Amino acid sequence: MDDAGGRDPMSTSHAAAEVPAEEDAFVFVRALATELSSGEVDLPGFPEIVARVRHALADENVSVDKVARVISGEPVLSARLLQMANSAALNPGGKPVSELRAAIMRVGLNIVRSSTIAFAVQQLKQAPMLQGLEKPLEALWQRSVHVASLCFVIARRLTRVSPDTALLAGLLHGIGRLYILTRASRHRSLFADVATYQAIERDWHLSIATALLEHWGIADEIVLAIRESEDFARESRGAVNLSDVLVAASLIAVFQEQPELLAARLQSVRAVGRLQLTRATCETLITESAQEIAALREALA
Repeated sequence: MDDAGGRDPMSTSHAAAEVPAEEDAFVFVRALATELSSGEVDLPGFPEIVARVRHALADENVSVDKVARVISGEPVLSARLLQMANSAALNPGGKPVSELRAAIMRVGLNIVRSSTIAFAVQQLKQAPMLQGLEKPLEALWQRSVHVASLCFVIARRLTRVSPDTALLAGLLHGIGRLYILTRASRHRSLFADVATYQAIERDWHLSIATALLEHWGIADEIVLAIRESEDFARESRGAVNLSDVLVAASLIAVFQEQPELLAARLQSVRAVGRLQLTRATCETLITESAQEIAALREALA
């Protein structure tokens, strides 16, 4: 896998070795194609609360009271939302809230979605079908949380893009990779050939993410941003948009520890140019937003 999901996820078992990696890759890709063409794209192992929250939020006029009732049935998710509402990023005034309804009113529905997905991934880590894959799943999720936190501060400090929407886009940008990882758990010999797995992931993750997010009813703006997140030659017109924010956050997340490479990438990617980001401005942004980034990463991870 690439840097989004770590290296060789697990050692090849004797059972996996019985199936040639090439044959398993063909079977796996054929299964992905079938799922995409049939529209049957959903993440296995997600807890029921995710579907209940998704169903509630599908109603644009849903009341805060109804959302609170749905979430209150899951104490861990309720606690996560309260933590988000009281975080440095979402509570700069420092006035705490201790009641779920007030927390939802403070953070808004996109943060509710983000917290629900974060909770679901934590549950997914414990799924028996992913035993042995905890390490790549954790690496993939930590990268998503990092990008999401950067999306939030870039949107809030440098653009008119909604920070809450940017956070959700960052959190979901790796959802296609997550889907591939969960599905590949049935094809363990794939992990013996890192290059083959990386190629499958590279070729399929954005198409899968698009199908999955459309199935979930995620806003078109977010779906488009994720679909465009690796189109570094994309020409943008008008005001800075969510796609620009997501591309910038992704580049910073990958090259933050390699400032020379980051500077070169910032210069070469057209969408980032609209944000007028340089190596120096990135360093300033990260330094000044350190408390917000840390608080978001703690709440979502």
